[in-house]
Amino acid sequence: MDPSIFKAYDIRGTYPDQLDEQAAWKIGHATAQFLRSLLRGYDRGMANAQSLCVGRDVRSHSLSLRNALIEGMNAAGANVIDIGVIDTPQMYFAINHLGTCGGVQITASHNAARYNGFKIAGQQAKPVGADTGLKDIKHIATALLHTLGKPTGSVEHCDLTPEYKKHVLKFIEPGLKKLKMVVDASNGMAGKMVPAIFGDLPIEIIPINFEHNGIFKHDPNPLVEANQAEAKALVKSKGADFGACFDGDADRLMLIDEKGNTIPCDIMTALMVPYFLKKNPGSAVVYDLRSSLVVQEEILKNGGTPRRERVGHAFMKKTLRDSHACFGGELSGHFYYRDNYFADSGMITLVHMLNIISQSGKPLSEMIAPLKRYFSSGEVNFRVENKDAMMKELARKYSQGQVDDLDGVTVQFKDWWFNVRPSNTEPLLRLNVEAKNADLLKDKFDELKGMLGEPVDH
Repeated sequence: MDPSIFKAYDIRGTYPDQLDEQAAWKIGHATAQFLRSLLRGYDRGMANAQSLCVGRDVRSHSLSLRNALIEGMNAAGANVIDIGVIDTPQMYFAINHLGTCGGVQITASHNAARYNGFKIAGQQAKPVGADTGLKDIKHIATALLHTLGKPTGSVEHCDLTPEYKKHVLKFIEPGLKKLKMVVDASNGMAGKMVPAIFGDLPIEIIPINFEHNGIFKHDPNPLVEANQAEAKALVKSKGADFGACFDGDADRLMLIDEKGNTIPCDIMTALMVPYFLKKNPGSAVVYDLRSSLVVQEEILKNGGTPRRERVGHAFMKKTLRDSHACFGGELSGHFYYRDNYFADSGMITLVHMLNIISQSGKPLSEMIAPLKRYFSSGEVNFRVENKDAMMKELARKYSQGQVDDLDGVTVQFKDWWFNVRPSNTEPLLRLNVEAKNADLLKDKFDELKGMLGEPVDH
């Protein structure tokens, strides 16, 4: 087993050279051991407490990896509830709905077709990452000498689509207008789930790449603007109210306004703030520290409590739960909801956007125009071998600003700010800069580039 497949938040690698059926068996065995070891005495007597959910996406090797994963779980003595071909947020729903000790979704999310992997969640769909159990699972899995063992656990098959649909659609509000939306499913799980969930609503869905057979017309990564090109063109040619582009496992999406322009995810967060705080007065709202200042401003303006957090779903979910925040938004396109087990969901985000657009009566571009009051560089990567030394130098050089180290180095000034944070796996620093005008943004970005070097594609 290639130990490099264990990442900060999940397990992921190319099939079959990095990740194969033997690795899947060991990971299944280790995951079952770890998640069942966390059960407390009063949990063990519950019907499904010692069972695990398993789901998978549509990649061509997901079924064979599923078979090996479940065999490993059964050999560890765990019962498995196979919930079939699903989007990742349905896994979070299933764990809570069925009351299992956790679950594993077989997916490589936004990666190309040759990749696959495992997203692991514990009780109540709490994330299992490097600091919350993934290192333990890695240790157990890599110590296993063989993939032999008599299965003592059982396998049950369960289709939760009707219950999941009911859960998602409970967030639809009365008076939904007949809207027209373009949806690019990126040949991933949204191609199955969008028709199943939204097919009965009074909205017109214009589908792109809904075929889900393991072949991707474009990489299922909506953050890459080139992957939105087809959806943008169709939004304009069909006169749609907006467009949505999903990633492969449908836990993330990007929105496109009626003019065919991408809406940055921090602007989406800011747009949702008054909608949520009206229903949850005084609540906290969580956002990742790369977000525009407009997010904090909108939260304060609407009487909420801003909760700025590190990048990464494990940190966002923990802070959301700890602060009982009503929702949270991340620049990557993950949006998290208190009423969705403090977990992210692309489908529920789409529901809330339908509500917001329907209730506004304005074109989406007009709704977001007042929120685009700052100028941003977006995230830019730089190859830096000694990342720690460079971050210390940046903190020293810009020490006249307000410096914090929540995630890398953030320095805030009156008219601009920047964050530099390190990649977990590569010699890269990721830079975000924001300023009150375009000229100041260019000056400060060029100034920082003088220290960091030339940007690199990644």
